[in-house]
Amino acid sequence: MPRAAQETELDLSAKTLWPAPTELVSLRFDLVAEAAYELYPQYTIGLHAWFLQQIQEFDSALSAQLHDGETDKAFNISGLSGQFSTQSRSLQLQSGKTYQWYVNGLTKPVVKGLAQWLKHLPEVVALKNAPLIIRRVSFAQAPTTYAKLATVEPGRSLSLTFVSPTSFRRKGHHLPLPWPRNVFHSYLRRWNEFANRPVDQDSFLDWVDDYVVFQRHELASEKIAAGKRGSVTGFTGAVIYGLGRKAADNPDFLQLFYTLGHYGPYCGTGHKTTFGLGQTRLGWHLSLAEPQAVPAAQRLLADRIDELTTYFVNQKKRTGGHRAQDSAETWATVLARRELGDSLQAIAADLGIPYETAKTYSKLARRAVRGDA
Repeated sequence: MPRAAQETELDLSAKTLWPAPTELVSLRFDLVAEAAYELYPQYTIGLHAWFLQQIQEFDSALSAQLHDGETDKAFNISGLSGQFSTQSRSLQLQSGKTYQWYVNGLTKPVVKGLAQWLKHLPEVVALKNAPLIIRRVSFAQAPTTYAKLATVEPGRSLSLTFVSPTSFRRKGHHLPLPWPRNVFHSYLRRWNEFANRPVDQDSFLDWVDDYVVFQRHELASEKIAAGKRGSVTGFTGAVIYGLGRKAADNPDFLQLFYTLGHYGPYCGTGHKTTFGLGQTRLGWHLSLAEPQAVPAAQRLLADRIDELTTYFVNQKKRTGGHRAQDSAETWATVLARRELGDSLQAIAADLGIPYETAKTYSKLARRAVRGDA
């Protein structure tokens, strides 16, 4: 899609913002910082919470579904992109500069909710300690339907750019590589959840294993604190996937391969996409994926969370399972943020737990670490 078409500005006064059958929308918000605001390391939690609060004001059921749904969420958001100050240990916005923020909807009910929201859009994104003025809303990708995506024209190769850290969960660990089976599994899982045209997962992924190959890639990796708890090792960069000679022997899977590649910019790649990870663009756009220097405070937080998580998991290993991992990540996140000076009130709000619970976790985590001394 031509870049100019992607950036068509929305007329928020129009009766209809996109055709009624639309099921997929990708929005770009241009936001202006009026002062040199400092972002706290896990600010994407604040963007996530602000967005859901906005939806809740006119559709509490939809907001609850987006927040509480146990399956893949039918939306994703990005972090902020733009020019940041490098003079600070933290991530600092520059006064007067414009920053981009992306919001994607993946089902007709969510797209309808986004349209209602845009009709009553506030003037400011009220991010904690950094209110950002909304100057412009445009399409990052054209509004479309699953049926239209299912008919995109196949090519000779498929290029994707991962503009924010991207990672997959594999056997309890992070896999920071765009291995074809993992990438297309993440797309197909969402496709089967939302498109009402399910595909046999195992057969297609076996086809991906057999015929999808790397033609070129340029990647970088970084450990970051992501989501409500824990840290993630993710990759950014660009990749070109090619196909083996016999891939065309299965025309249905050949079509699906390109369809899912065009779906990626809407649904995101990998996990924690509702907290800014896995933002994806169609094509080779390394300039969009140039990793910004991770501020010292963010790197320190991610490393400390990882260190504490490993320690707490080893302490809890007798209980095993996901519960021990989740508990260890929560304790580690609470303690690491406290060590960096965050208040228990802010930590409790970001993690969505009562203040007294955060206070208890902090005490237990400190006691456990002191017991190791």
